[in-house]
Amino acid sequence: MKNLVGNALLGQSGGPTSVINASAAGVFIEALNQENITGVFGAVHGIKGILDEDFIDISKEDLDELNRLKNTPSSSIGSVRYKLKDPKKDDSEYRRLLEVFRKYNIRYFFYNGGNDSMDTCNKISKFFKKEGFDCNVMGVPKTIDNDLNVTDHSPGYGSAAKYVATTFMELFHDATVYDQPMITVVEVMGRNAGWLTAAAALAQYKGQGPDLVYLPEKTFDPEVFFSDVDKVLKQKGKVIVAVSEGIKTKEGKYVPELYQELKKDAFGHAQLGGTAQALVSELGNRFNVKLRAIEFSLMQRSAAHLASKVDVTEAYNAGRKAVQAAVAGVTDKMIGFKRVSSNPYKIKYVRIPLQKAANEEQKVPLHWIKEDNTGLTQDYIDYALPLIQGDEKAKLEDGLPRFAKLKKIRVQKNDKKTPL
Repeated sequence: MKNLVGNALLGQSGGPTSVINASAAGVFIEALNQENITGVFGAVHGIKGILDEDFIDISKEDLDELNRLKNTPSSSIGSVRYKLKDPKKDDSEYRRLLEVFRKYNIRYFFYNGGNDSMDTCNKISKFFKKEGFDCNVMGVPKTIDNDLNVTDHSPGYGSAAKYVATTFMELFHDATVYDQPMITVVEVMGRNAGWLTAAAALAQYKGQGPDLVYLPEKTFDPEVFFSDVDKVLKQKGKVIVAVSEGIKTKEGKYVPELYQELKKDAFGHAQLGGTAQALVSELGNRFNVKLRAIEFSLMQRSAAHLASKVDVTEAYNAGRKAVQAAVAGVTDKMIGFKRVSSNPYKIKYVRIPLQKAANEEQKVPLHWIKEDNTGLTQDYIDYALPLIQGDEKAKLEDGLPRFAKLKKIRVQKNDKKTPL
């Protein structure tokens, strides 16, 4: 729908990344420069903030601080894990969203997130259309998991992969320094897709990585794992293992689930973590050597000090292009990337239908995983190397990064009743 005049709203959802704020900066700065956009808001904690009418007035922020968002990790306006009910069963939340959008004349809606967020975007857009409310809805991608469908990669992945590879290289030097046998098991994020754990292969590419790499794309057999470790230990005396938190047995059980019941998050996903510790505990029953369990946890998604310049640039541009598309009348799309070439690296920004991006996971191709689980093939290296290039981080003050400091002035609540 072209020539819509009204306010623009950005919400963010799911796990943050080191460049999700770069996308926010792209949306905010571009939206402030558009004639048809009369106001620019940030929803505090995503959908929850919209339901609660809790908005930040971006026009009150200093431009310098908005630009600093490019190098500030996590979500500046707050993220959320909140799953809307199925509108076919209960549309009360959607009617509440429609009431809020009408009340604040929000005609441009941008949602920054992963698979579940694109699904939320898609459902909201369809409901608004059914109710006859004109609003251009655009998805802005993000996920360190790199599992968004129909896009070459996702903003956030390049920087997180760079952190994983760099940290494995650093760990390699420490974990091999002593003259005694040692097994180090490192847990990397990744529920069903092993893209982030695969980044350990970039450290192997430099000769300073793990000996064994286990991704959720392949069934995990504990007994084969113990045999693999034993073999490397006898050969080298030291073993470094990279495991995805989401590896499963042939029975479909996560490794920690073999020993305890897992809790669920708001989307019904098992809350993972503890895979490395569980494996180390079992290794301790079989090997009389020094053992270490390391979990990268939140550090891999917040390490803006190792951000890839390619990643920061693409994340920012994804936000800008989402606004430009929406103002031109485009709706129900997510900005994605189509790779033109890897050497030299070149991409095209494309518009992907939300329904294609929603709820479908892109996994590491099986033929990119070595059959013996020692790493990834050259195909993965060629794919990933361009995404981690360049260095772009916050400027330092007193030797420490100077991150964005937003005023976060709230939009005054509109008490005027709007008919549903």
